[in-house]
Amino acid sequence: MLLLTLLTGTLVGFSLGLTGGGGAIFAVPLLVFVLEIPAREAVGVSLLTVGATSFVGFIQRAVRGMVEFPTGLLFALAGMIGAPIGSMLADQIAEPILLGSFALLMIMIAGRMWFKSSDPAAQLPILHDDNAGPTCRRDPEGRLRLTSQCGMLLAVVGLCSGILSGMFGVGGGFIIVPALITFSCMGMQRAIGTSLLVITLVSISGTASHLIAGKELSLSTAGLFGVGSLAGLFLGGSIAHRLKGPTLQRVFAVAILFVAIYVILKSVLNDSAHCALSRSC
Repeated sequence: MLLLTLLTGTLVGFSLGLTGGGGAIFAVPLLVFVLEIPAREAVGVSLLTVGATSFVGFIQRAVRGMVEFPTGLLFALAGMIGAPIGSMLADQIAEPILLGSFALLMIMIAGRMWFKSSDPAAQLPILHDDNAGPTCRRDPEGRLRLTSQCGMLLAVVGLCSGILSGMFGVGGGFIIVPALITFSCMGMQRAIGTSLLVITLVSISGTASHLIAGKELSLSTAGLFGVGSLAGLFLGGSIAHRLKGPTLQRVFAVAILFVAIYVILKSVLNDSAHCALSRSC
């Protein structure tokens, strides 16, 4: 069990280091279906370990100047408000529905990331034109023009990522990374670093709300999971520097899709077994 916990944590850390946003989306399915931890407790373990791992990754990238602090802090503030809301919503949803909704969300994100990486126009340099482009624009030096309209858009996306964090035990990076690329015209590598900052802060808020609500959280499991996650983080980060942005996005999308399919199949099989045992279906 100890070795299995370390291994699953390593897989989570690897995806975090590689994509800046995939770690937590893999954490809950691994904790539930591999380590057989109840889904609601898995949410707390995921938030704590992914937050700690993200912090280490954030420090690494911040030293190299690959974190955009104003944008990241705006996302994080909105996300920290949303996390307790998501936690309260999760309490009102049955566990099978919670996992099923999680899987559907993963499929949607995977599809968006894949098509985004395959769109040639999405990989072209952003033109700094006041009369064209997305809501958020950048000046010729590459600095984000944080207008009120842009700030509102980023805050709404950050709030949504926080709600999802509280509901599903994810850091929200699978939304934050594509959102930073799409709405703030940020490059993939800088988006990964900024995402790790946001995940760290949002995870703190989510973990705190989890504990305040009196929910269970195994510190021993979280510790072992975290050690493995840190090892995977360094491995994933070293590989990420050798891959181009579109390639990273495709890797991210395929990995998320496979995990979503696994969650759905596992949930269906579990439901079938429960029905067979209880003869209630």
